[in-house]
Order: sequence, then structure tokens, then C-alpha cells
Amino acid sequence: MAVDAMTRAIIDTMSEFFPKLGTEVFDAAEARRILAQAPKLDVEPPAVQSIEDRMAGDIPIRVYRPDGGEDPPPVVVFFHGGGWSICTLDTHDWVCRTLCRDAQVVVVSVDYRLAPEHPYPAAVEDAYAATVWVHEHAAELGVDPGRLAVAGDSAGGNLAAVTCLKARDLEGPPIRFQLLVYPATDAAQDSPSCRENATGYFLTADHMAWFWDSYQPDRSRRAEPYSSPVHAELGNLPPALVITAEHDPLRDEGEEYGRLLRKAGTQAETVRFDGMFHSFFTLAGNLLPATKQATDLACAALTGNLA
Repeated sequence: MAVDAMTRAIIDTMSEFFPKLGTEVFDAAEARRILAQAPKLDVEPPAVQSIEDRMAGDIPIRVYRPDGGEDPPPVVVFFHGGGWSICTLDTHDWVCRTLCRDAQVVVVSVDYRLAPEHPYPAAVEDAYAATVWVHEHAAELGVDPGRLAVAGDSAGGNLAAVTCLKARDLEGPPIRFQLLVYPATDAAQDSPSCRENATGYFLTADHMAWFWDSYQPDRSRRAEPYSSPVHAELGNLPPALVITAEHDPLRDEGEEYGRLLRKAGTQAETVRFDGMFHSFFTLAGNLLPATKQATDLACAALTGNLA
């Protein structure tokens, strides 16, 4: 379905202030500067009990605690999107607060190392190490180590999926559930949705080419399962919810990942949001009804799978 007028206005506004990666902007530091200067919505963020910046070993994390709920609560390790290159804990504060408040979970947002300064597999190593640390320090964090999930959007969805692969392959930590929001799962970038949505819907094919070149300049390694998880053996993994958007270059690879999970015997639900675009899930302020619908779906899945 076509995007409606409100969605189109949001896409156009976001695109105006987003760095033109791969066409006009090629330096990561410049891209981050442009992103940091983009205007922010002046809206009250979702309220949580507390937010604490601390370290998971040598990896910075931000811990969100819900107001009320179970004791000890479940914990979700969250990896932000941004093409492994440009976003931060701050850019994904709203969605972490939302998951924390509405799913009544402690959210640990991971400030993994960014490319191109730290190319693959640095982000993978940090994502897995942070998840191990959270499980090992559950008592210190006041969370239930038996109710651990991972989550992420876009590049963060890639890291969440890969963390589940590594946890299976390395026999721990035990992960109960994976929430994958329009995950990047295939570096080939040759699906129909990559061509259909190459321009005009915020995330572009040029952006994705720049992201992959920054993250993994060694193209010979891009088919590795910890890079492109569509190439992994996908059995014996935690249940998954895969959320995709109709007008997103990454739509097909996310949906293919869900299909391959199911084919391998892993429980996986895939839900496409028609008329939506990449980044709709993390929009602050609930400007679009679909954002609230998708975060409500995600929170219900977290609650149900971490019960």
C-alpha cells in the first residue's frame, strides 16, 4: 500500500536532515556530526524508574529499570541500529524506555564499537560479550538470569540475531527470545525490496552500500554466518519475532530470515507493517499509529516469552 500523507511528511523531513551517505557524505565522523545536529522532537519521553550508565567490562551500557513489576524482572539486551556506524545510546533512548515501561523488563542498551574505526567483527564481539556479562552479573543487576532476551533494530537486529547464533555455538548464555526489528541479515543486498525501495523511503540502497563498506570492507567475509546470518544453520535457536516494514530495502531479507528460522524448526513469527518505512519502529512521540502498534506487539512478545 502507498504511504499516507502523514507518513510521507515524516519520511521527507527525516530524509532532509539525515546525512546523504554514499553519495555526498563518505566520512563517518561527518555523518555523526550531521546526525547529532538534526532537530529533536520536544516531547516527554516514556517514564521509567531509573536510568544508569555503567560498564559491562570495557563496554559502555545503559540500564533502564521499570517502575514496579516482578522482582527480579526479566532482562533484555538491546542493540541499536545505525548501520553499525552512526547511532548511539541516545538515538534509541525512546524505544528502550518504551520496551522497559510497557514490557516491564530491565533493558540493557549496549554501546558497541562502531565502524569504520572498528570494523567487523568488533560489534559482534561486543554484542556477545555484553550479553555474557549481563547473564554473569544478573545478581548485581537485580535481574533474572533465566529470563534473558536480546533485541535490536536494523544493524542492531543483525547483532541480536548473531548473538543468538554465538550463544548457541558457544553453549551460552541461555537466551529465551530474540526481537528482530527490520534486521539486516544479508550483505548481498540483491532482493526485490532492495530494488523497489532503493530511494524515496528514508533508508536508501546507497546508505546500505556505505554501511556495509564501512562495517565489512573485506567483501570476501560478508557471507559468513556471523555477518550475514541468512547463511547460518538456524536450528536450536530461541523463538523470534521479526518485524518488517513494507517500504524498506531490508524487508525481504528480514522476512527470509524468519522463513529460514521456521524451516530449521525454530519458532518464528514475522509481521509486516504495510505502508511503513525503515525506522518507523523507533520514532519518538508515537507520531504514527503503526509505531505504537509495533512496539505494543514487541512488548507483548517479550512479556509472553519471558513469563
